[in-house]
Amino acid sequence: MSDDLIQALLEVPYVAKFGIRFERKGDELTGILPYDEHLVGNPLVPALHGGAVGAFMEVVASGALLASQKLVRLPKPIDVAVDYLRPARPVDVYARALIGRSGSRVANVRVEAWQGRREAPVATLHGHFLIKPEPVAG
Repeated sequence: MSDDLIQALLEVPYVAKFGIRFERKGDELTGILPYDEHLVGNPLVPALHGGAVGAFMEVVASGALLASQKLVRLPKPIDVAVDYLRPARPVDVYARALIGRSGSRVANVRVEAWQGRREAPVATLHGHFLIKPEPVAG
């Protein structure tokens, strides 16, 4: 079941180290990357490390795929492009994914990450993920 896979995703060691968690409201899944000092990449600005923000958005994309359908295993990224739009301040980061298309093997996902105001994203991700949906009975 995909809920079990969402828990497995959150227990992956690097995901657990980031402290990433999900909140569900209706059919929306919001990822939360809680601020921690070890996430700061540039202490002079200060700004969160772009790699941490990018990895967080990749996890949110996988979580959204797991929440939207029953998959047999965790999604695997095929290709991912991240646009960094502004420095991520040393506060919590939030993200939501929009699944553009999900087929029998590949899903197309877009993620927006923000702090404070959703209308002012700090970064976006566009990616393709290899998926394996549960077989349909019938």
